[in-house]
Amino acid sequence: MATTQVRDLFISGLREKHRAELENLTLTNQPLRTLKLFVFAITQWIHQAIQTRAGWFMFSSTLVGSIGILVITVGKPHEMTQELFHYVKFGLWWLAHGVASSIGLGSGLHTFVLYLGPHIAFFTMKAVQCGRVDLKTALYYTIRLNTGPSWLNKDCSEYGPPLFPSARGSRVPLSSILPQVQLEAILWGTGTALGELPP
Repeated sequence: MATTQVRDLFISGLREKHRAELENLTLTNQPLRTLKLFVFAITQWIHQAIQTRAGWFMFSSTLVGSIGILVITVGKPHEMTQELFHYVKFGLWWLAHGVASSIGLGSGLHTFVLYLGPHIAFFTMKAVQCGRVDLKTALYYTIRLNTGPSWLNKDCSEYGPPLFPSARGSRVPLSSILPQVQLEAILWGTGTALGELPP
């Protein structure tokens, strides 16, 4: 009887300790352990999902489909790496400007006024001037330090006839312009939110 009570106390103590560890397990407190447990949980979920016939079919068809899409869209591995590098550089550029805007860096001038606002304004003016919004050949063609996007200096005749003609030139709807600049705005906004996090 005494050994069962000792064992029950020991088990309840372990449960209490486990509960306390779970409360302290966050990405900010223990990032490596949290990521390790996340990867472990995902691996375990995939393993359990492929135990059934339907789960195995779903997993294998998703894997084959993903590989097929990669092979069709990107011809060579170095091109895929180069494209990925462009997207990472693009994302880090706008995130960094968002962080710089929220922490200030002593300038007092937000990077929205210096970079994001002019980018949106230039794109809107060029879209209205050309009467079309398909100016970018890739999402990452934006304003960068000492370089401008390729669409900024091109003549409108290179894009073809206007897609939004009207009697007074061209009227491009705002709902068509917003999707073309929203990724930059979202990344910049995410950067400002990250910059507000306490150190």
